[in-house]
Amino acid sequence: MIVSTLATSTGEARRSAWMEAGRGWGARAKEWAYQFEPYALPANHLLFDQLGVGQGTSCLDVACGSGLAANVAARRGASVSGLDASTTLIDIARARTPEGDFRVGDMFALPFEDGRFDVVTSFNGIWNGCDDALTEARRVLTTDGQLGMTFWGSFDRMGLLPYFMKIIELSPVSHQSATMELGETGDVVEAMLGRTRFEVQARGTVEVTNEWPDIETAIRSLAAAGPAIPAIEAVGYDTFCGALREFVTPLHDPRTGVRISSDLGWVTARPR
Repeated sequence: MIVSTLATSTGEARRSAWMEAGRGWGARAKEWAYQFEPYALPANHLLFDQLGVGQGTSCLDVACGSGLAANVAARRGASVSGLDASTTLIDIARARTPEGDFRVGDMFALPFEDGRFDVVTSFNGIWNGCDDALTEARRVLTTDGQLGMTFWGSFDRMGLLPYFMKIIELSPVSHQSATMELGETGDVVEAMLGRTRFEVQARGTVEVTNEWPDIETAIRSLAAAGPAIPAIEAVGYDTFCGALREFVTPLHDPRTGVRISSDLGWVTARPR
């Protein structure tokens, strides 16, 4: 969950980009947490099945947002931790799973000791160019630990593609590349894992669906995602929502509401 490019030079520039990510995703934290984030539940369950997450598993979710995935893992009996750049999202994560260890921090410098976790996950949180985040994930895994991550699937199976294209159109040039990198991760994920000394175990896709009862709820939810914030700041909230209305209205069925399906790719890996 990144709003501006994280494939920057090390040090202060990278930390600034991560902090900006937290500002963007936390701007409308409750709308994101309760109206958008549940779309990922099929991916959460599938990846935890692949990784064998259950009773006694120690699990860290990187870029955990409002902690929905961590809560799913906790209900399976796992001991959960999470890290995000947004204080407002971490507040929700702590409320959802009080027994978890949720921290505001930097995914490029995880505030956890070496070899602490059996499983590290990231659901659309580690993107193209974020190799250093994978290096940190490897550091905090046990020697026989596992990594699992998801990313956007092929464009022809991405129902939200027109939404992301509208964000790119309305965003300042300085933020456009980050949104494009979001869609490129699946093409480069195995190379990223290879560079950071992971060995891929399995890979596949899973269908996820955004669903809302009406057009207004859909628009409010879509405006809460982090990549939307630079566009909103550039053109104004009302103008941005008007642009979304053009995308959402044809998808609305008065009987069933708004449903938008997309594929997520997923991969599991072990440290080499």
